[in-house]
Amino acid sequence: MKKFLTLLFILFIGTSVLADGDLWDNFGDANTYGQKPVTEQEFNKALESKQKKKKRDKNIPKGENFSQSSETEALTNTTKEPQILLIPLNLKLDNKYLIPVGHYEVEGVKENGNVYIKLYQAHNLIAKLPAEETDDDFDEPTINFVKLRSHGDYHVEIIFGGVDFNAYSIIDIE
Repeated sequence: MKKFLTLLFILFIGTSVLADGDLWDNFGDANTYGQKPVTEQEFNKALESKQKKKKRDKNIPKGENFSQSSETEALTNTTKEPQILLIPLNLKLDNKYLIPVGHYEVEGVKENGNVYIKLYQAHNLIAKLPAEETDDDFDEPTINFVKLRSHGDYHVEIIFGGVDFNAYSIIDIE
């Protein structure tokens, strides 16, 4: 036991002698990390300059008076979120094109009076499905939604809901 304590004491003393130039040498020094002391007057001046500036909402364009309710803001923020759809089986369009299994970002659009559901993967348009616009909300609890539902033995239905319109498209299973 005496040998162990002696060895421990020697290691403790040896490391304290060898540890020269570490952070503890500067402990208590005001300029340890290049910081300069600040006077009370400089501190108050900096504090006043920060209190005078009003924080401006970056989403509001400059030069325009704009007021928006919290409900409207919540709606506009939810429309920016992409809708993702998992297609767990291969689908075919017009007996020509194949939509493979995968995750797709879905966008509903109206072009030339027609409604389409577009499926994207990595910013590439995979499919542009013709759809039927409807007033039905498909009993969904949210405004924005997209789902894949069974529609018989050989078809599936993609339902889409957004702020602008709701639509559905029926597609054949490969």
